[in-house]
Amino acid sequence: MFSYRHAFHAGNHADVLKHVVLIATLDHLLAKEAPLTVVDTHAGAGLYRLDGDYAGTSGEAAEGILKLLAPAPPVAFAKKVAEPEALAPAIARYLEVVGDFNPQGGARIYPGSPFIAQHLLRDQDKLKLFELHPTDSRTLSANIAQLEAGRQIAVLHEDGFSAATKFLPPPSRRALVLCDPSYEVKSDYARVLDFVAEAVKRFATGTYAVWYPIIPRPEAHDLPRRLKTLATKAGKSWLHATLTIKSSKIVTDAGGTTHRPGLPASGMFLINPPFTLKPLLQAALPQLARRLAQDRNATSSIDSGG
Repeated sequence: MFSYRHAFHAGNHADVLKHVVLIATLDHLLAKEAPLTVVDTHAGAGLYRLDGDYAGTSGEAAEGILKLLAPAPPVAFAKKVAEPEALAPAIARYLEVVGDFNPQGGARIYPGSPFIAQHLLRDQDKLKLFELHPTDSRTLSANIAQLEAGRQIAVLHEDGFSAATKFLPPPSRRALVLCDPSYEVKSDYARVLDFVAEAVKRFATGTYAVWYPIIPRPEAHDLPRRLKTLATKAGKSWLHATLTIKSSKIVTDAGGTTHRPGLPASGMFLINPPFTLKPLLQAALPQLARRLAQDRNATSSIDSGG
């Protein structure tokens, strides 16, 4: 049950998508003076060393944040010398936030969602972090303690699926809830749906952001469709964004060795998204697909309704 460790995947392409969306959403919500409560149901350790044992073993950041930080490939224009492609505003903002944790440049330190949120929040805002993995929960608590944030941040060693709704609705009646479990256990897909349904029932005007992997599993493909149905029945607006960086096909080489592709794609589904988010992602997602592509199957999509 506790085998998944986000430290192995920190800074990969799925983190890039999730955090581009998270930052753009927070920037919009924090433009209003009223306090905001951010709830993270699966917070992880919060902060990661990309040159550490875990991230260094997997090397996934090399195809995510580190690839994005590399010089942009030239784009040829008619009768003009090739020029580098300018970054979309949402990507530039994401790199700015990551850069705040790396004043010497690069991305040796990668902030997870809890530290991104804390970095952007104001004194009047609150952050509720849930993490059930015993090691990650201890690491998260130690990392957060260094911030000396006092009562602004609560770290809870509890099941976010079961307990996070106790903070809804918050006193300020403004909240962003991020739900991004590992989905290592197949039942997580159903638990996400149950959690979001209960959360929306308790606090209909909150903003809900769900990350999910796009893999060859029926539950993964059903999840965004069922979230769309949930939002539509509740009369709420929704946005669904995906990023694919390679094929999902399992390949067997000439020597008979089977090569599994790893995670080829992921998605973000939001209920009550900011109206500013879609145009930002329309500019950012195709660029992410080009910059992070591992084969010709790289693509992106965005859809919305409500």
